Amino acid sequence: MAAMTLTLSNLKSVVVKIGSSLLVDGETGIVRREWLTSVVADIAQWRARGQNVLIVSSGAIALGRHALRLPNGVLRLEQAQAAAAAGQIRLAHAYEELFAAKNIPIAQVLLTLDDTEERRRYLNARATIATILKSGGVPVINENDTVTTEEIRYGDNDRLAARVAQMMGADGLVLLSDVDGLYTADPSNDQSATLIPMVDEVTADIERMARPAGNKTVAQMGSGGMVTKLAAAKIANGAGCQMVIGNGHILHPLSAIENGAPNTWFRAKASPATARKQWIAGSLKPQGALTIDAGAERALIAGKSLLPAGVTSISGTFNRGDSVRVLNQNGRERARGLVAYASADAAQIAGHKSHEIEAILGYRGRDEMIHRDDLVLTTHGTENKNLKEASL
Repeated sequence: MAAMTLTLSNLKSVVVKIGSSLLVDGETGIVRREWLTSVVADIAQWRARGQNVLIVSSGAIALGRHALRLPNGVLRLEQAQAAAAAGQIRLAHAYEELFAAKNIPIAQVLLTLDDTEERRRYLNARATIATILKSGGVPVINENDTVTTEEIRYGDNDRLAARVAQMMGADGLVLLSDVDGLYTADPSNDQSATLIPMVDEVTADIERMARPAGNKTVAQMGSGGMVTKLAAAKIANGAGCQMVIGNGHILHPLSAIENGAPNTWFRAKASPATARKQWIAGSLKPQGALTIDAGAERALIAGKSLLPAGVTSISGTFNRGDSVRVLNQNGRERARGLVAYASADAAQIAGHKSHEIEAILGYRGRDEMIHRDDLVLTTHGTENKNLKEASL
């Protein structure tokens, strides 16, 4: 493992995942208020220095199980869903009360993994969460366990947290855990196990080091383990997001990680913006094309968004959020991007000013046909370099 210093204070946008076994007292079934108060204080400090923070929180089922007096052990699907419904109210209330003391508004967002993978739902979820952050709030996100059609799976919120980081372009993900990080072996069974401070890549050898937690109380409380945390690391790092696993059992766990407490970092090889542009340029099949005028072509080269006024024609059938090619007047591909309008609506607003969109379509959409963050030039040379630099 190559030595490299990473720090939470240098990150612009951080997703913090909090597990049930940390948040909920196993004996009483209620929120560990002193602990959560310390986490909120840490997040308030980050917010004060200009960082965006998103929380992915487990705990609804653990809280609801106690409230509904459900039996110990593994719950049937309908029991788990009922517990989630009862627990969500208690979970949201705890966060709202403690953040209100710091004069920070929160907003509850219930997602499933499908919401982060199906294109239209992905775009809606991203826009909603972005608006919460822009408005000064902290999104508190949880798996929507009350309506899922599948079994509530082992480790969903680890992967969900990584998907949220990917979706929002976060450059940091913190997984608060029951242990300090990734060890060479299970430290509860092997005294020679050592903590790995930095992982440059999640290889097969790294995956073999992961062992599910054997503590039955923890297993009853939550559903995560080191295996799912490594799966989360793959997702996060692939999206250009640095990830750290740290011990959450202490008070002020986020400050502890920042101040040098033992942990394991998983290093991303690219920034979120670069990873996203590589994905747009190389991983998505274009569903249509937009032809643009010379003025719009110059704007793209300068690193600006593509506005409807610069579009002269539309070809193909595509939905909002699909990948499309951007062609100049000679039919040469100049860029690819994720279009903000379906083909039928795009055809109607092509050539028009952005302030005319609402009158034409009957609703107010985005001002841009393709936002600069969702667009990458596909020609090489100086022009491509300028766009990338302008977009980062």
